[in-house]
Amino acid sequence: MKYKFVFIVLCFISSFSHAQWQERGGTFDLAHLERHQFKLNLLSPGFTYELGIFKNQSISTNLGLATATYEEGYVFGLASNNRYRYYHNFNRRERLDRNTSGNSGNYIAAAQAIFFSQLRISTDVKGPDDFNLGFYGMVYGIQRTYEKGFNFNLEIGAGYYKGDGVPDGYGPLINLTFGWVATKRKKRDPYLD
Repeated sequence: MKYKFVFIVLCFISSFSHAQWQERGGTFDLAHLERHQFKLNLLSPGFTYELGIFKNQSISTNLGLATATYEEGYVFGLASNNRYRYYHNFNRRERLDRNTSGNSGNYIAAAQAIFFSQLRISTDVKGPDDFNLGFYGMVYGIQRTYEKGFNFNLEIGAGYYKGDGVPDGYGPLINLTFGWVATKRKKRDPYLD
């Protein structure tokens, strides 16, 4: 009897939550954003994965070569870049009949990057040999994906560099990637009737 009651409650909760999910409608509608996008970067060797989570919002992670430049010096090596992006011009691009597939648009993003000590190629920052460096800031980006899958992304921003065993400081962030989108993209006109 006890298990029968638990089963009935679970069925009720799952049907209620399913009804709530459908009720939201447009919140999870990704008319312009790709749900999943995997890119291979050629200019700074590495890869990027971007996940559309809400309307005009996505999260992305990138693993590849990068350079950090701030008050204390520079670091060049393997870095992990993470972004929470808000695309602000999809509607305008649609009105002007411009491409929005492959997340082609301009965005503002909260940015975080970690420069790993184990895979660092060069540095002039004074400190221990095994320090990691983190970046926390904001960037403005432009991303375009073309019909054959070629993609470029340019980000410019500033933030705070926090060192693990080295001095902290403020500095710019400039990121340029050129590569190829390996996943299937939406058609040029993303709206479905």
